[in-house]
Amino acid sequence: MAGVRFADLQSRPTEFLDLTSVTLEEFPQLVPPFEAAFHARMAAWRMDGKPRTARRFTIYKNCPLPTPEDRLLFILVYRKTYALQVVQGRLCGMVQGKANQWMHVLLPALLVALRALGDAPARSLTALAQRLGVSEADAAPLVAPLAQEPAPMATVPAATPPSPLVPMMGPNGVSSAPKTRLNRRSAIAARKRTIRSKMSCWCMPSSPSSF
Repeated sequence: MAGVRFADLQSRPTEFLDLTSVTLEEFPQLVPPFEAAFHARMAAWRMDGKPRTARRFTIYKNCPLPTPEDRLLFILVYRKTYALQVVQGRLCGMVQGKANQWMHVLLPALLVALRALGDAPARSLTALAQRLGVSEADAAPLVAPLAQEPAPMATVPAATPPSPLVPMMGPNGVSSAPKTRLNRRSAIAARKRTIRSKMSCWCMPSSPSSF
């Protein structure tokens, strides 16, 4: 099944930026280190994550991501949108299982490429200071306000009298109210006695005084 390719988007810079967070001018700079990291990984591992022991990796004829640009576009779109794997697969012309394999292969390659270009996110104050070319003391104010900012406190409402319904509401669970148990035989017998007494009243002859 057909999917979105780099060739479909390279003439639409705004849409390309929306899908990847990378401009069409920045994209070619990322392709070579990304592709090198991809092939380095595939030289040691197979698509299913098992060690490669037999033939060398090659791009097969019906590959859903046939070019380096298509592979980079695939993983950038996934990183930007975080779509469901089935959606990402449908977007790029593959089933969910294949999309899952490509994600696990291309994500490490993307991280290696970003580190090679110096664009990977800084994970420590020291790394951030080195990237900015300043001391850690100068870099600290950039992160300290975010780390030390107190959490917003919820406004405490004014005290209000308790609701009259609160004492009437017990915890959920088995009801503590006494239960009335009906004896079915007694109920049937009482009903029969009532019916017989009514019938006896209806069958009694009327007295002469009633006329």
